[in-house]
Amino acid sequence: MKIALPLLTVAILGLAACSAPSPAEKVVNVYTARHYDSDLALYEQFTRETGVKVNRIEGKADELVARMKAEGANSPADVLIAADAGALWRAQQAGLFQPVKSAALESRVPASFRDPDGAWYGFSRRARVVAYDAAKVKPEDVDDYAELASPRFRGKLCVRSSDSIYNLSLVGALIEAWGPQRAEAWARGVVANMARPPEGGDRDQIRAVAAGVCEVAITNSYYYLRMATGEDAADRPVTEKVKLAFPSLDGKGTHMNIAGLGMAQHAPNRENALRLMEFLTSAAAQTHIAANNSEFPVSPDLEAPESVKAYAGFAAHPMGAAAFARRQPEAQAVMSAAGWR
Repeated sequence: MKIALPLLTVAILGLAACSAPSPAEKVVNVYTARHYDSDLALYEQFTRETGVKVNRIEGKADELVARMKAEGANSPADVLIAADAGALWRAQQAGLFQPVKSAALESRVPASFRDPDGAWYGFSRRARVVAYDAAKVKPEDVDDYAELASPRFRGKLCVRSSDSIYNLSLVGALIEAWGPQRAEAWARGVVANMARPPEGGDRDQIRAVAAGVCEVAITNSYYYLRMATGEDAADRPVTEKVKLAFPSLDGKGTHMNIAGLGMAQHAPNRENALRLMEFLTSAAAQTHIAANNSEFPVSPDLEAPESVKAYAGFAAHPMGAAAFARRQPEAQAVMSAAGWR
């Protein structure tokens, strides 16, 4: 995985990269919250195929949104890429996207993984799942999200903080399915079950299970899969002890989130932006991202690559990403009321 530079450094580099091109230069300016070499390889391929140079500014989604808001109509951004439907919704609410209608996009991205009005489109899926200590927990103990709040796991759960966009989206899905009262009761159960105050990222939760700090942890699927496939050799023994469960929401399948993209409201290179969006949602690009970042394609007709195929047999919940993304403010209120810090 490529290490992201501090935002200020990236911004300085990006300002140079995104300066006004010569009339003959073909460019597309991308603000991205994804920092993977696999994505860089796709940008390079896009340039080879189209002659359009991809300029990048990298940062956290909220930082990039703030930057675009500050830049206003003078923003050089053509495309914003984020790693969560909730982050895309926040950008949409800030008025940073323009609707895009494209037969290619609509044929490759199912309606459940795009905004109904075309503000953003997903290009990869990830599941919010449970890592568990196989010596202490049975798969049936964690086959439903509701079980994470049960007394069975009192003091035995590790999880990230409430401001994690992934947790906000999960709780948003629970609110959409259950309503705010039941979702808050679940969140209170999760807080009661915490083995320690929330800290670290998803990998840290998985490692804490292996270290015996907790028996179960909430994580995105691709973090575990990358650890299991040897991104860091020290993590391989972790995934031999810790296994992955794909819990169900009301018996309808596992909560699914997306990485996706939208065209900037003031995109100066609209045609090139659309070409890049269609390229990144193509069958080849979806397969490349899934294979190299342990995610799943969004297109239902694409088979999961070998690197994730063993974990692709789960049932996915049919809830649309837009449905839980818009629940962000409610999710934050529910988690705060429950004492989830």
